[in-house]
Amino acid sequence: MKTYLGIDVGGTFIKSALISETGTVSQEKKVATPDNMADFLILLENLVAESKDQITGVGISAPGRIDVKTGYVHVGGALLYLKDLALKDHLEQKFGLPCAVINDAKAAVLAEHWLGNLKEVQNGAALVLGTGVGSGIILNGQLLQGSHFQAGELTFMLRSAGTLDMRNLTGMAASAVGFISRAASLLDLSDKNDGQTVFEAIKAGDNAELTQLFEAYCREIVFMIYNLQAVIDVEKVVIGGGISSQDILIDQVRDIYLKDKRSSDIYDAMFTDLKIEPCAFRNASNMIGAVSLLVNNKR
Repeated sequence: MKTYLGIDVGGTFIKSALISETGTVSQEKKVATPDNMADFLILLENLVAESKDQITGVGISAPGRIDVKTGYVHVGGALLYLKDLALKDHLEQKFGLPCAVINDAKAAVLAEHWLGNLKEVQNGAALVLGTGVGSGIILNGQLLQGSHFQAGELTFMLRSAGTLDMRNLTGMAASAVGFISRAASLLDLSDKNDGQTVFEAIKAGDNAELTQLFEAYCREIVFMIYNLQAVIDVEKVVIGGGISSQDILIDQVRDIYLKDKRSSDIYDAMFTDLKIEPCAFRNASNMIGAVSLLVNNKR
């Protein structure tokens, strides 16, 4: 059985794992994301070198606008230094292994459509909650790329008829990293990325201000789901990113979606209830989706 190296480049962490051709994940690792191009490439090269004798190829998911055919990163989303990077060519030339590079949210939806909670779904979407918000969209059974590989960049949806300021972007309001940071500040935590402690406090339910903050964050996600449903009439939405491992988040989003929909006669009449689930592979979806391009020969 063939084995591949999956790498998921996030704004805060870079995750990696060995992934079999049937989607089995093993030897997961996580390291902090470098803040410059040179260290980033060294880190990726080290990850590949460590596994080179065990793998058949490398699948990489990353934020931003990426040409999946050439593996060229035009813009790296929140990682501004990932600009005009021929990442696929760089790694293939250095290691002699086939490589696939794809936007992280599009990778997530490919994983879910291949083996996960969007399998056999004709019209669905994956929301990836991280530093910003990405979305991978399946329309009529196919991945929607867009004319410039930008379909599904929900981060850049405007929240109001204001300016193009970052504060007016959906991705800032629905950023998982931003939410954890705000919650950690509310709890007076020294580590503003301590999601585990934040969710322990949310589950305890004894901090009214934190509960209010959490509900407001979940409602931002619900608003995105309503907008997706209005534009492309999806039947199911799955939620990914590290924060999706928290069942309380999925439950709260689902509850708010149904409660708000029932409170609006026109929405309840116009739109069929859609299914909201976590990505089957949770925070491994991006890596599995990137590897699926190699397994299914779609790179």
